Amino acid sequence: MTDAVHHYTTEVLDWRPFVRPVKVEELTDEQREALKITPANKKISDYVLTLAHDPESLLHRSPLFNGIMYGKDGLDRGGRELGAIGSSIVNRCIYCIAVHARHFNQVTKTTEIVEEIFAHETAAKLPEREQAIFDFSVKLSAFPPAAIAEDMARLKAVGLDELEILDLIMSTSIFGWANRLMHTLGEPFRPAKEG
Repeated sequence: MTDAVHHYTTEVLDWRPFVRPVKVEELTDEQREALKITPANKKISDYVLTLAHDPESLLHRSPLFNGIMYGKDGLDRGGRELGAIGSSIVNRCIYCIAVHARHFNQVTKTTEIVEEIFAHETAAKLPEREQAIFDFSVKLSAFPPAAIAEDMARLKAVGLDELEILDLIMSTSIFGWANRLMHTLGEPFRPAKEG
């Protein structure tokens, strides 16, 4: 077993649950419905199998998450990923930071913004648009009432419309929830290298 990860990375991490995940061969009909198992029976992560202990919540969680993070209208994917990174930095969710920093780098085709965030965390100095998005997500995650009308005006000043701001609020907020679930239910680790 490898050690838990305690610093930022964009490497692919694994996640070790503290609660025994549901076994695929023991799934109830409700759990199968919530998991939407494909005919090919692709591997389902231990995280999702842990959430499957509460199939009713999981049934709603996945479509909500996908709608927020991958919706076609509103904020671009990079902005949503940056909201997730801001929330995850505040909450110190190393697993979510790795996943969404990697996604941000892929969709924006740059690494400089993530490198600056990794180096300086919430004090990162970013280009104006990214700075407004990141600062807002950090404020919203640390203490929601701290995100005030001036922050909304700043987002509008860098070109975000109301739907884009709503998408940012939702992507940041769902990661406040997701981070807390991951912290409580398990920990990230580097998978052993093969070979």
